[in-house]
Amino acid sequence: MKLFEPIRINSMVLENRIVLPAMVTRLSGEDGYVNKDIRDRYLRFAKGEVGLIVLEAMAVHTAKSGPLLRICDDQFKPGLAELARMIHDTSPSKVVPQIIHFLKISRSGWRQKISDLSIEEIKQIVINYADAAMRAQDCGFDGVELHMAHAYTLSSFLSAKNARNDAYGRTLENRMRLMSEVIVAVRKRVGASFPVGVRFDGEECIKGGYTLKDSQKIALRMAQLGVDYISISAGGKFEDAIPKPGEPLYPYTGYSGDRCMPSADYPDGANVYLAEGIKQYINSNGYYTPVIATGKISTPELAEQILESGRSDLIGMARALLADPDWPKKVREGRWGNVIRCIYCNVCKSLDENFRRVTCTLWPKGSLQAPYSDDKIAPTWSKQDPLGVQLYTGCTRLVWSEAKDNEGVYGYDIFRSENGGPYFRLTAVKRLGYWDTEVVGGNTYSYYVQAYDFAGNRSEPSNKVEVTIPFPV
Repeated sequence: MKLFEPIRINSMVLENRIVLPAMVTRLSGEDGYVNKDIRDRYLRFAKGEVGLIVLEAMAVHTAKSGPLLRICDDQFKPGLAELARMIHDTSPSKVVPQIIHFLKISRSGWRQKISDLSIEEIKQIVINYADAAMRAQDCGFDGVELHMAHAYTLSSFLSAKNARNDAYGRTLENRMRLMSEVIVAVRKRVGASFPVGVRFDGEECIKGGYTLKDSQKIALRMAQLGVDYISISAGGKFEDAIPKPGEPLYPYTGYSGDRCMPSADYPDGANVYLAEGIKQYINSNGYYTPVIATGKISTPELAEQILESGRSDLIGMARALLADPDWPKKVREGRWGNVIRCIYCNVCKSLDENFRRVTCTLWPKGSLQAPYSDDKIAPTWSKQDPLGVQLYTGCTRLVWSEAKDNEGVYGYDIFRSENGGPYFRLTAVKRLGYWDTEVVGGNTYSYYVQAYDFAGNRSEPSNKVEVTIPFPV
């Protein structure tokens, strides 16, 4: 599989083409230091042997921000260096920190805007990024990623909504000025051989925001300035965020937030067209900077098809790896059937929004990290024909008897077929029942269920049940 072919990014060679994009964890304390929970989270990812781990965004400056890692001072280097060393000791995974600058925001609803910044403050942002990148190099990381996406400072300068009336606003060239200054300063500080990546929005997904037409030119400028990889996100803007009284504005609550983290309602690979369009554009202009596609890519088949068709060079998976950090190792070993598969319910996103520690709804209740097991014994059903179905107005109700396992049943995958077509995985639950509210009249639906344990071992499929939904009128 191309997914497991090595790829060189400057001096860094990845064992495979799977990338863990930066995810907020809310595991850090207010002090910004690496703690045990942070170490445990990233060592768990490393154990699964993902090609590249991008550590959650860490601040290049000292502004207050709640539980966020920091790289704004040398005092944070010992903890970061220890984390880098422990990841390298655990697996062949490479690791880079994502470094970020953000503007101030308050619970009253006020937020600082880029139009408030003086030229001196803008120049300091450039210095902060360069200093932080050098600290990342000093700590033994394999590279550094510059955060230029979503609602934060550099992304706001790139935005088509940037209305500054000076050399940093309005025209596309001026909007790219700060981005360009940061890349040049970082490269000058860390040298030519230290990998420098960028994460930015392929589309802002807001009214009046930039689209692929602009992001192609932005990405080309990044390539021309010597960026070593370009990771494509989307949306996540303040402009369409939904206010919540007494809480700071959260930039992932509007439509742009949905586009940033496509839920189960979106098609698989919802944002891949952005990576494809950017890769084609920079390649056609003579640059072959690796491009990372992200956005609800969860199956090996889809990931492989994206790579083989040349739509991207690497595959970013955040929520899929949160659900099962062993995804890369299991798939490489031919054990896709043992992967705990994300259901894209976005409970993790909701936890972040409410300033709670980010976990996965599929994990056992109370778990702070994904479970691990090398057990080989699959669950079994406690009774023959455990699955039943009931028809209600506008929905069906599946019920089944519990399965048994030597270590414990983790959850149940639900499969559905429509009108005799192929079965597909509808979702996964931890309880013994499910309401299917997506059925419509005039169609026949068939179902079966499989139980799985902590290692991802699946039971035999349950009995199949079928129900025909009458027209409501």
